[in-house]
Formats: sequence, C-alpha cells, structure tokens
Amino acid sequence: MNYEIPTEAYIGFLDKTIKINWDYHALLMFGIWFVLIPAAILFIRFGKPKPTTYGIPRGTGRFDRRLLWWTLHYSLLYVAIALSIAGASLAIWLSGGFSGTLHAWFGSGAILFGMLQIISAWFRGSHGGKQGVESDPQDRSTWGGDHFDMTAKRRWFETYHKTAGYITIVMAVGAVASGLWQFWMPGIAIAFILVMIAVLILATVLQAYGLNVDTYKSVYGNHPDHPFNKKRSSK
Repeated sequence: MNYEIPTEAYIGFLDKTIKINWDYHALLMFGIWFVLIPAAILFIRFGKPKPTTYGIPRGTGRFDRRLLWWTLHYSLLYVAIALSIAGASLAIWLSGGFSGTLHAWFGSGAILFGMLQIISAWFRGSHGGKQGVESDPQDRSTWGGDHFDMTAKRRWFETYHKTAGYITIVMAVGAVASGLWQFWMPGIAIAFILVMIAVLILATVLQAYGLNVDTYKSVYGNHPDHPFNKKRSSK
C-alpha cells in the first residue's frame, strides 16, 4: 500500500496550518525504544547485587545500590511507555488518523505490548521472605509470599513477562525498520546499528564477568532452606 506522508497539518483550535517535522518523532521514538528500554533491561539483568544468606535487608531505600536496579527498571519502563503513547498519539493526530501502514502496525504493537508489560507487573503477586514488610524475621511462618514461595501465579507472571518482552523488542525493531523504509533517515539507521552492536558487546562483557545474578537469590538470599532454592537443588 502506497502511503503519502503528510508534510503539513491543520490545527483547528489555532486556525493555523503547520509544517510537520517527522525527524522529531523519529528521534523521540528511537530514544525511547533503543536507549531507555535497553537501559531498563540491562539494569535489571546485570544490576542486581550478589546474593547474601538472607538477601536484601528490610528498609533498603529505593535508590540504595542494592535496589537501584529495580527502581531504574520500572521507572524507565513507565517513562518510556508514557512518552511512546504521547508520541504515537501526536503522530496519529497530525496524520489525520491511523495510517494503516506497516510502520503504524509495528509501532502500535510495540506500544501495546509495552503497556501490557506494565499491567502484567501489577499482577506479579506478593513479595514475602524474611525481609518482607509484613514478615516477622523471627517467625518463618510469616515469610510466605508469591515471589518467595514461587507460586504458580508468580511463575506464570515471569513466564509471560519475559516472553512478551522479547515480542515487544521484535515489534520495536520492526517499527524502526519499516519507519526507515517509509521515511529514510541515515542518522537513525547508523545509530540503530551502533546501538545494537554496543548492547551486544556490553551484555556479553557483563555476562562474562558474572554480573547476571539470579534474581531470587539476589533478593531473598542463597539460604538452602528457601523454597525456590530448595526446589532447584533437589533436581
């Protein structure tokens, strides 16, 4: 389908026709999906502290080194999706509606799956553990929680969240590729390739240095009696 990209838009409440600079849209979306999102993923994958016996202490601040990885992960995701919705809404408005192009479908898919990532996190279940807010460190019977016990609810959340995350990335790559095919910007194309190479190298190096710490052990500790540690060691 041939689609002629509009270069002007009439703004009714201003009674004025303005020139559309799609470069700004491209730069915004590229910055969101290939700077903020990769950073959010790298922080949660490689930013966790090494395990102790009982994990991250109760009362640890959100900006403490031991929890900064989590704070940055969810904060960047919220900011990224909010900016994506704003950027896409503005583009649709200036275009006079949904264009139906491959770029529009890929972009909408990326944003939809990104929103579902946030929504799914609301259903990840309770925390639990010795250091849990509602736990008595001296009473093991109070340590229960979906994450600490790795209940079916938590396992389904993690399975969905990780799988949908990969699909979201594929959608974002498709949006960039189709966007460049529709509106060629050599600077974005070069930056896209450089970012992919940089992320690959950085992730490889961090993985090689052993910084991909197990989330459960980092959060709750490596004590052998913890439910998920015990379950894995018995296999």
